Amino acid sequence: MQTRIDTRYMGKSEGKLADDILRSCVHCGFCNATCPTYQLLGDELDGPRGRIYLIKQVFEGQTVGRRTLEHLDRCLTCRSCETTCPSGVRYGELLELGRAEVSRKVRRPLGDRVVRWLLRAILPHPHRVRVVFRCLPLLRRLLPGRLRERLPKSPSIIQPVLAWPEPRHRRRMLVLDGCVQDALRADINVTAARLLDRLGISLIRFPGCCGAVSQHMDDPEQARTTMVRNMEAWERASDQGFEAIVTTASACSLMLKEYQRLQGGSPDNGDRVARWTAAVRDISEVFAAEDISPLRTGNELPVVAFHAPCTLQHGLRQHGVVEGILENLGFELLPVADAHLCCGAAGTYSLLQPELSRQLLDNKLRALNHSGPEVIATANIGCLLHLGDHSEHPVRHWLELIEMSLREAGVK
Repeated sequence: MQTRIDTRYMGKSEGKLADDILRSCVHCGFCNATCPTYQLLGDELDGPRGRIYLIKQVFEGQTVGRRTLEHLDRCLTCRSCETTCPSGVRYGELLELGRAEVSRKVRRPLGDRVVRWLLRAILPHPHRVRVVFRCLPLLRRLLPGRLRERLPKSPSIIQPVLAWPEPRHRRRMLVLDGCVQDALRADINVTAARLLDRLGISLIRFPGCCGAVSQHMDDPEQARTTMVRNMEAWERASDQGFEAIVTTASACSLMLKEYQRLQGGSPDNGDRVARWTAAVRDISEVFAAEDISPLRTGNELPVVAFHAPCTLQHGLRQHGVVEGILENLGFELLPVADAHLCCGAAGTYSLLQPELSRQLLDNKLRALNHSGPEVIATANIGCLLHLGDHSEHPVRHWLELIEMSLREAGVK
């Protein structure tokens, strides 16, 4: 793609990066075939190719308005287009650049600014998340209908029943508590710790949020502050000899793996960021690399429909990894049509774009339920809560399925 980047941008790193990514696009349109919003809306500007043209106009100095902002906001950042693109266009990076620049030029409506501020103020803090979810029934009665419809259901705040195993193995890994997951489903990390304990690995907790909410909600400075705080925590814990930094939410894994790109490679922090980023593992990568035979029971196991989060299959490129682990342990996995498409959760997307999100959710649940599973499994807290709000079948983290199979087999 030919570009004429405005001189105001060519002297900046953002402009040079945008120019490099834009030039890699050959505008073939293959990306539109796998874009969830293009499939729903049929508008070229609500597909990756159209959004790339909009971002090109931004960096070429053309006037932008709310229409541009709306089309960029409708993107789920699912990155399905990246796995489809034959030219390797780094669409996710380009979208970040475009959104940041448009947000500086176009003032959002007051209501949108307030909602985004609230989400940034609440979601990265587990104690605030717990308070809000406990207050949801009251909020439903107080808020007007339009705002009430945006609220998620009130899931049970599930605290761990089983104890976190004491660190007793030579091999150790750190695990991020997370924010929403720590508030609502802290049992998932306990489950991971208990399973890894059976494999000879001790999981050590460290509190905190990965920074993804701030990064994707127009506050990259706060995201950078979070990144620095996390890396300082890893530095303090490094004397424990841990071999990896693990998360059980694929969205957090992706964010942690992108610290090097987001932080930049300055002489002050380049080597340190690269070292920590290289140590990050999604929990699926950990299990895929280990001998998991101690987790087999030989019992009959439930029939599963697996929803692969976009962050897992498109962001981390771990397509089929969790499915392979579950099948290795004896679970029967059903085929799921259009498995590459997003469920509509997409971080805060379900709150900011509720109509589109609900259409995607309905389509995803039809696909998951089509073959009659006993349980739906996934690998990210956002997808789990989003699907669980409306699913006719129980929705579980895939680690829970393994723990439940061991418990039912009487393995202690």
